[in-house]
Amino acid sequence: MKLDIREIPFSRFGSYFCVSQEKDSEEIYIRDVHGGDDAPSKLFKLDILHDDVEKGLDILATETAIRFQLTGNEEKYAEIIIPEEDELHIQTSGVEVRLQASKVKYDTLHEYEDGMYEYHIYPKELKLMISKLSGEFSVEAPWNVIGNDFIDIRMKNGHFVIESYRTVYKQKQYASFEAGKEKVETLYREWKANITKSNEVYQSSIDRATYITWSSVVHPHGILKDYAMYMSKLWMYNIWSWDNCFNALHLGAKYPEMAYSQLKIFIDAQDESGTYPDFVNDKFVSYNCIKPPIFMYVYEKLMDKNDYFKDENRLREIYDSSKKVLQYYDLYRTYEDRIAHYKHGNDSGWDNASLFHQGMPVEAPDLASFLIRSYDSLSRFAGMLGEDSEAKQFTKKADSLFGLLMERLHDENGFFGRVGKDAEKIEIRSSLILRLPVIIGYRLDKAVMDQLVADLVGNFETQYGFATEMLSSPYYKENGYWLGSIWAPVTYLLVDSLLNFGYSEIGKRIRDKFLNLTLVGGMAENFDPISGKGLVDTSFTWTSSVFLELVEKKLEVD
Repeated sequence: MKLDIREIPFSRFGSYFCVSQEKDSEEIYIRDVHGGDDAPSKLFKLDILHDDVEKGLDILATETAIRFQLTGNEEKYAEIIIPEEDELHIQTSGVEVRLQASKVKYDTLHEYEDGMYEYHIYPKELKLMISKLSGEFSVEAPWNVIGNDFIDIRMKNGHFVIESYRTVYKQKQYASFEAGKEKVETLYREWKANITKSNEVYQSSIDRATYITWSSVVHPHGILKDYAMYMSKLWMYNIWSWDNCFNALHLGAKYPEMAYSQLKIFIDAQDESGTYPDFVNDKFVSYNCIKPPIFMYVYEKLMDKNDYFKDENRLREIYDSSKKVLQYYDLYRTYEDRIAHYKHGNDSGWDNASLFHQGMPVEAPDLASFLIRSYDSLSRFAGMLGEDSEAKQFTKKADSLFGLLMERLHDENGFFGRVGKDAEKIEIRSSLILRLPVIIGYRLDKAVMDQLVADLVGNFETQYGFATEMLSSPYYKENGYWLGSIWAPVTYLLVDSLLNFGYSEIGKRIRDKFLNLTLVGGMAENFDPISGKGLVDTSFTWTSSVFLELVEKKLEVD
C-alpha cells in the first residue's frame, strides 16, 4: 500500500513512535504518543538537506518503511523503519537528515558518549538515546543555565537509531537496517494474513483498515498492562470506552487474548462507584464523561466468534464488572421513577447531537435501550454461571425499565427525550440517536419497530448510509460531527439490529453503502453524508474495525 502520511501516520504495532506530515505546512515530524492526546506529540521536525539546502522530496511510504528521496534522484534518500517497538532507525545515503527538536523549557540534550546523545523530555517523562551506528553525526545544542536554547541534529551517509525509555538506557546491539526491515515486514505479513480475506472490490479499504489497526497498537507501559489499540496515532491517541469495544469485536476471532485485553483495560480501571472511565492512556485515566454500557452486547458477539470468551473465569469477570456498571446507573444517574440520564452530550458519545441542545440532564431512549439490553444479557450470563436467582432479578429489571421507556419516552410519533429537573419533553426529534432503540428490536412491538425502520429509511438514509441528523433539519451542519456526519459504530449497531430483527434487506443495503463509503472517504473518524468525504481524524481504528467486521460478514454470507 502507498501510505499518505498526511492522512495516516507511519508507525508499527506496539510502538509509540510515529511519523506524519502536517497538511497545511507540509512539515514532517517524528512524533511520540505517550501521554495521550493532551500531551505534546512532536519530537523532531525532520528535513532532508542536500549541500545544506532543503530540496524537493518524494515521500514513498509503505506499511513497513518510509523513504524520503530527492525528486528525480532515487539514489539520494533517507529511510525510516521501526524494527523494534521502542527503536526508530534512520538510514541516509547522499543526503543529510536534519532533526530540530520541538522542545520546552527544561528539555535537555547532552553527550552520553562518543556518537551517543541522551535527550530528556520533561512533558512526556521520557528519555531518548540518539546513536550513530555508522556515518556522519553532528549536534548543535547550546546550553543556557537550565536547558538547551535549541537542538539541531544532523545525520549523513549512515545508520542512526533513536530509542525511547522511561528511566535508564541499557546498552545493546542494534540489528542492521536490512535485518530490521525484514523483521518488521514479516510481522506485518503475519497480521495481514490473519486479519481478513482479500476482495477485489474492497481491497484498497481492506489494506488501509488492516494497516491502521496494526499500526495503532501500543505496548504495555505505565497504566496500560497489555497491548492496547489507540483510536488513532494521528490525533485521538487515547483508548476511549465504546471505541475499545468495536476494536475488540473484530480482534475476537483471530486475536482473542488481545480482544479481551481491550475490555480488561477498563475493567482494571473501574471506579469504586462502578463506572468505567471515559478514556485511558499509558499515563492518565479520565472519568469526566461516562459512556453507555455496551460491553455485554459486544461480549455476547465475541462468544459467538471464539470459545476463548466462554471460559467461565472470563465470563465471570465480565459479569461481575457489568453488574457494577449497571448499579452505577441506578445509584448515581437515575432520579426516582425516571430513566437514567446523561449529564453531557459527551456521556452519550454523541457530543453535540441536537437532542442535547436544550440543556442537561437528559433522559434519552438510547441509554435506556443499552441498559435494557445489558440487563437481558446479564440475565443470560447469570443462567450460564448458575446464578438463577440473579437471572430472574435481571429479567425483572429489564422488564420494568422497558415499561418505563415506553411510558416516558415514546408516543405516537416515536421516541423522544426529556430534559432538566422537571423532565420536560424535548421537542427536537431530528437526531438519529432517538432511533437507537432498534437495538432492543427483540422487545419492541412490530408496529413500533416498523415505524422506527420506516423513519430511518425515510428521514436519515443517504447515498452512503444513515446521517446522524436529518438533512432537512435546521440543526444539520456540514462537517458538524454528530449533526449529520456518518459514523462507523452507529452504522454497525443499526445494521446489526436490522439484520437480526427482520429487516435484512435494508440492513444489507446500509452495510454495503458503508463499505462503499470507505472507498471514497477512507477510514476517517466520520464522513460527510452527501459527498462521502472523510472528516476530522483520517486514521481511525473503530472505523477500520467496523469496516473489517462488515466486509468479512458480507464475504461470508453473500
